[in-house]
Amino acid sequence: HNVRTVMGTAQASGVAVLAAVRQGLPLSSYTPSEVKAAVTGHGRADKSQVAAMVVRLLRLDQRPRPADASDALALAICALWRGSAQARLSAAVTAGGRR
Repeated sequence: HNVRTVMGTAQASGVAVLAAVRQGLPLSSYTPSEVKAAVTGHGRADKSQVAAMVVRLLRLDQRPRPADASDALALAICALWRGSAQARLSAAVTAGGRR
């Protein structure tokens, strides 16, 4: 809704992606719906639901503050879970090719 916020976020994201690529680091990106689905089980969950699940999954005493911290933690959880699944799939494909 706020063009200035979106532009600033997009520019910061671009700088982070460029820095990672220049260093040869692996990169993954996830849509907001993917993150919400990974954390809550539903791609249309609202911020409150995401924050509540972050608290439950990480066994926190309270919701992270500021609110964007919950989003960042949800993204990290999604990356961890999706990355682990992707690694297992790749290993299975590699193992299947050795038969």
